[in-house]
Amino acid sequence: MKPRTLITQHLYFGLDAERLRDASGRVLSRVVGLPPERARVRVEHLQQDFRVDAAEGKALVDEFVAEGLLQPRAERVGDYYLTERFVEIAAARIVEPLPRGRAKYLLDQASELAARVNAEWTRNALEIDSVVTFGRYMSLDEQLAALDLAVIVRARGPARRTRWKRMSTKAEGASEIKAAFRKLSSFVHLQILKDMRLLPRPFAVVFQDP
Repeated sequence: MKPRTLITQHLYFGLDAERLRDASGRVLSRVVGLPPERARVRVEHLQQDFRVDAAEGKALVDEFVAEGLLQPRAERVGDYYLTERFVEIAAARIVEPLPRGRAKYLLDQASELAARVNAEWTRNALEIDSVVTFGRYMSLDEQLAALDLAVIVRARGPARRTRWKRMSTKAEGASEIKAAFRKLSSFVHLQILKDMRLLPRPFAVVFQDP
């Protein structure tokens, strides 16, 4: 199970982070120790644990199904299996949002990391064309729930390749780059892409290889 972070002052499915995590934990406690085929909950239990009425509960369950937190039991209406994502939320940590000033510092760190990858990671089959921020950073918010980054990669040029050691595969290279950027902060939400045109607008280029 991958760790998940929820942000204070941010709503998820119309609920604040603490209420979502605690209610999810109550639901999860109903199936602890049960085998997968029996680890399911009724819609009435979900309404009770999230402390909502029938109408609010239906809307919430519909959102959970749409977002992959719940899986309906085909043979019995009103029964739901809990997905891995639901379990992640029940175990999530809650942190304060990312201040914009800190986000700008992380963008500087991302640019420095990209330069090091290109100059020093000579065994990596990929190099970085550009680093782009988009999404929440492009808003006017001073407190951010996450820092959305895209790293645009290309095949490493001959002049930057190692002469003596085995080159990684492109898949290995992408995984190595992804791991390094994610170490910058748990707030970083990262995509590895080959074409900047795949990004939603607006976006801002924070690093461009010369």
